[in-house]
Amino acid sequence: MKVFINPGHAPNGVPDPGAVSDVTGLRECDVALSVGKLVEHYLNAVGIETAVLQSDDLYEVCSEANNLEADLFISIHCNSVESPYAEGTETWYCAGSSDGKHLAECIQSQIVDHLGTVDRGVKMATPGKNGLYVLTNTDMPAVLVELAFISNEYDEKLLRNEQDEFARAIARGVTDYM
Repeated sequence: MKVFINPGHAPNGVPDPGAVSDVTGLRECDVALSVGKLVEHYLNAVGIETAVLQSDDLYEVCSEANNLEADLFISIHCNSVESPYAEGTETWYCAGSSDGKHLAECIQSQIVDHLGTVDRGVKMATPGKNGLYVLTNTDMPAVLVELAFISNEYDEKLLRNEQDEFARAIARGVTDYM
């Protein structure tokens, strides 16, 4: 089993750090990379091969995952909206992928159960409508995990202080899927 891990947005935040907390300056690219590297560590510890690529070039990300013939694809992100009241975790999969949906359910359940985030649910990305590029351009079951809202005070604290727990939950979600 080989899992391709894509921490969202550009390395070092250049040119795109993703969402940034208005209060603390915490950047999505940094959280995603930290969690992604920890997921890699935990999956490797149980004998699962991994590859990690953080890049703002989504074509490169998808091509690399497809060329490596990964069995699963996980993109890690932080959510953000203007309202400071939006909170919780959601996990996306591509329409038509029952395996992607199952992986999304396993990861979503682990994060919500172990971190106590609000369950925003498993959501389906539809090509041509809301088809998140990395989900619709990879050849393997793929998910995009929105860990929590960097724009919400409580969720931002979780993103800052519980990165290891987020990573453990994602890794457990992968082993649950298997």
